[in-house]
Amino acid sequence: MMLQDSYKPLAERLRPEQLSDYIGQGHILKAGKPLYEAINAGRLHSMIFWGPPGTGKTTLAKLIAKHSSAHFIPISAVLAGVKEIREAVATAKELLQQANRRTILFVDEVHRFNKSQQDAFLPHVEDGTVFFIGATTENPSFALNNALLSRARVYVLNALMREDLLQVLERALVDVQSGLGHMQISMSNEVKQQFIGAADGDARRLLNLLEIAAELAEARDSSEIDLEIAEAVLTGTLRRFDNQGEEFYNQISALHKSVRGSSPDAALYWLCRMLDGGCDPLYLARRIVRIASEDIGNADPRALQLCMNAWDVQQRLGSPEGELALAQAVVYLACAAKSNAVYVAYKAALQAAKTSGSQDVPVHLRNAPTTLMKNLDYGKAYRYAHDEPEAYAAGENYFPEPLVGSRFYHPVNRGLEIKITEKLKHLRELDKIAHTKN
Repeated sequence: MMLQDSYKPLAERLRPEQLSDYIGQGHILKAGKPLYEAINAGRLHSMIFWGPPGTGKTTLAKLIAKHSSAHFIPISAVLAGVKEIREAVATAKELLQQANRRTILFVDEVHRFNKSQQDAFLPHVEDGTVFFIGATTENPSFALNNALLSRARVYVLNALMREDLLQVLERALVDVQSGLGHMQISMSNEVKQQFIGAADGDARRLLNLLEIAAELAEARDSSEIDLEIAEAVLTGTLRRFDNQGEEFYNQISALHKSVRGSSPDAALYWLCRMLDGGCDPLYLARRIVRIASEDIGNADPRALQLCMNAWDVQQRLGSPEGELALAQAVVYLACAAKSNAVYVAYKAALQAAKTSGSQDVPVHLRNAPTTLMKNLDYGKAYRYAHDEPEAYAAGENYFPEPLVGSRFYHPVNRGLEIKITEKLKHLRELDKIAHTKN
């Protein structure tokens, strides 16, 4: 291993040089797949690699450049701006004119570019000056301009499987030139599986952890990464979470849908995944309260109060007592009778309020605190429900005239809403009798 290489991180030293050495992503890199065949044939097209960290986006871009004999210009959207884009385009034009050589402009973290920065290289993608490859951990549908998306094919890269990570790990242990082989480091199968689990589908994370562990072993004059070293290195390693990013919203969606689907075990799993990943428990408490109103509603009104209590416990006691209260609330929600009747009714009523204009409050429903208002008949003929039989003013109208008879709330035949349905049916029968008499 050359001296300057020793200063490179292990993940960089082990970056594959040939497509045959690339590990993972078989769904797009098997023989017969469009991307695989395009790479082997040297056919370039603009593309976007979307996937979590450590899945090989940069490596794949470099391999494509090598197989197509294209010049490779990498820029990071975190550090670069329009100036760097223009310099890259100028270099690409010069290579194309003088050497007839194509250029791949690789933009890492491309979702960090704003609209004007993305627009800066779009014309040069269109006229063939550069072939664009973008790498992003964010959903391209939200993070990239439609104009750019329409000119690039999106390839989804998945988190690496355990068997993929095992290949990466073992290559690092035996590769004398680039890996840890010069240290003669060994690991038991049990320790390997611990490292693979901690990597959570991220090859870069795996190799970074391995490198730290190897240095610790060497400092102890040991040739083995044992359980003690593994525990020291892996303690506190968090799962892939990407706070406020695509994975964040995928997981909160999974939690919500598991509750809605009455699966307490899955709901608990997703709650714990988010807590383990570093999600703010108070954010989860707020979302759990929302679920109680949206998906349980009046089928079990106790659910909302239980969730508010769990939120209160989280605020008052913190961790770990608060998280246990959240778990209790999530399990209760998943097992409770379900109704979205209030949620649907709210949206329907809101739509009616937005589209029906500024309807006047019926005169009999208006308050009359002044003499003038009383002289204008405000509140006249209002029927005080408590003075009526069954405390119900049968036949009374509470809507503006254009909306008389509107119905938004339709209780479901589950939980307490069964009783609510029966009561509303009885009250409407009383309305019919009152209208018949009038």
